[in-house]
Amino acid sequence: MTVTAPATTAERPRLAPVLVVLPALNEAESIAPVIAEVRSHQPAADVLVVDDGSTDRTADVARAAGARVMSLPFNLGVGGAMRAAYRFAYEEGYDCVVQVDADGQHDPSDIGRLREALVGADVVIGARFAGVGDYAVRGPRRWAMRLLASTLSRLVGTPITDPTSGFRMVNANALALFAFDFPEEYLGDTVEALVLASRAHLRIAQVPVAMRERTAGTPSQNAFRSSAYLARVVTAIVLAVARRAPIVRPGSTAEASAA
Repeated sequence: MTVTAPATTAERPRLAPVLVVLPALNEAESIAPVIAEVRSHQPAADVLVVDDGSTDRTADVARAAGARVMSLPFNLGVGGAMRAAYRFAYEEGYDCVVQVDADGQHDPSDIGRLREALVGADVVIGARFAGVGDYAVRGPRRWAMRLLASTLSRLVGTPITDPTSGFRMVNANALALFAFDFPEEYLGDTVEALVLASRAHLRIAQVPVAMRERTAGTPSQNAFRSSAYLARVVTAIVLAVARRAPIVRPGSTAEASAA
């Protein structure tokens, strides 16, 4: 696993207040405009694209657009990509990390609002079902998400309407936890991560955000996957409850090199 600098000779600060992480799998068509939009709203931030085993030119396009790129040797899924990103951010000394979709569905203008909410929380979720926007899901997936939101809200002790949102920001407290103990399995990176944070006595909050259409590519969901979602949600809840207590380690052995 290597982390490379963007394809630019411009002088840039070593660290920025915020690290914006874009986990990406075959997002060559959308990644450049997403990076540009992030930079327009967060000019002081660093942008890290985690190329999760892409078979297209995602890494090259991201680097040319000015982002740092972490190339994973094979596809680990969003959970594995974010765990690698959190470890890198911890090693580099960042104290604020925000995850943003590489397909353009998240609005980078909302990053500032998440940052404001982070003043009173350790983990802030950009929630799609909190009264902003018209994003909606139907059928078994809708029932599953309602069940998940209700159950998880009780588990963590705070109202959460969108526990599977991939638009979230963490501070140094949560980063120290997630850098070493972040769930990698399907739904673990969203559902289990929140339970993990709660059990570590971290504060969780949400900010209403609007979801946008993908700028390129096609959604991964289909009728069969939507029907299977309910079973996966139940499994994720069981695993989250059964998971061992988290440990926040003071040190690190991460291997990430800058070229």
